[in-house]
Amino acid sequence: MKKLTLVFTLLLVLVLGACSSGSNDSSKKEKEPVKSEENKTGTITYESENGPVEVPADPKRVVVLSGFAGHVMALDVPIVGVDSWSKDNPRFQDTLKDAQEVTDEDLEKILELEPDLIIGYSTTNNLDRLKEIAPTVTYTYNKLDYLAQFEEIGKLLNQEQEAKDWVADFKDRAHKAGEEVKAKIGEDKTVSVIENFEKQLYVFGDSWGRGTEILYQEMKLKMPEKVKADTEKEGYFDLSAEVLPEYMGDYVILSKNGAADNSFMETESFKNTEAAKNGHVFVANADEFYFNDPLSLDYQLEFFKENFLK
Repeated sequence: MKKLTLVFTLLLVLVLGACSSGSNDSSKKEKEPVKSEENKTGTITYESENGPVEVPADPKRVVVLSGFAGHVMALDVPIVGVDSWSKDNPRFQDTLKDAQEVTDEDLEKILELEPDLIIGYSTTNNLDRLKEIAPTVTYTYNKLDYLAQFEEIGKLLNQEQEAKDWVADFKDRAHKAGEEVKAKIGEDKTVSVIENFEKQLYVFGDSWGRGTEILYQEMKLKMPEKVKADTEKEGYFDLSAEVLPEYMGDYVILSKNGAADNSFMETESFKNTEAAKNGHVFVANADEFYFNDPLSLDYQLEFFKENFLK
């Protein structure tokens, strides 16, 4: 159990913050930030969490080693190398079709890509060697909230105002959707976000991707008290199929891993929950739903509107 939990935690760290792309995301077309052409020559000094870094004013060949591919794509900055989780996201595939899958151990491969900027987490391996290849900026996971993280990457990519504009617009759209959903389902109805991974089930708090930030922070929908209590410390809680009904709200967002054990959905205890009986279990593809970057957030917001308001 500990091993699975560790793997799952690593997965969470790897994927939170990334997201989907280009022609496969209609919401991007609607809300795509307008890229300014001013001040796009030479370099700028970015104040990273580890001090100032000289980075391109208009990066053209970015390697993203963990989590932030969707943030970069949302600002239309080309990616030439990317982590496997982002590469495998079905909603990223068109935009990333020519990007190479890399890890922080693939130094020769990254060198051959001739990146002008490398982005990763503070836990990225071989940072000193990566910095010899290109300016390298890292972020500590969860140090910033999910929207502040996008604004920070906007600064890094010399598109701070574009990022701020998107955030303001997104918050407005999410708040309006929240009011519509509460008017439809009722102020007191609760929502749970559940995911299966391997043979384990998880329920999430208010800041673990999978649309949790939208549901709880922006739309102000209620979380079941048991979920709130048990996710307060870690942000998520692992549970068995036997106790799953205790964590299911009036509505459930199920981030479903198709390759995982989904037998819990065939149990009588699951089928007899009010959410299941009332058709209030909304199933999303986990491969698309992990992330909390702008493109994924747009997708998740539309998913919620379509399902809650149908």
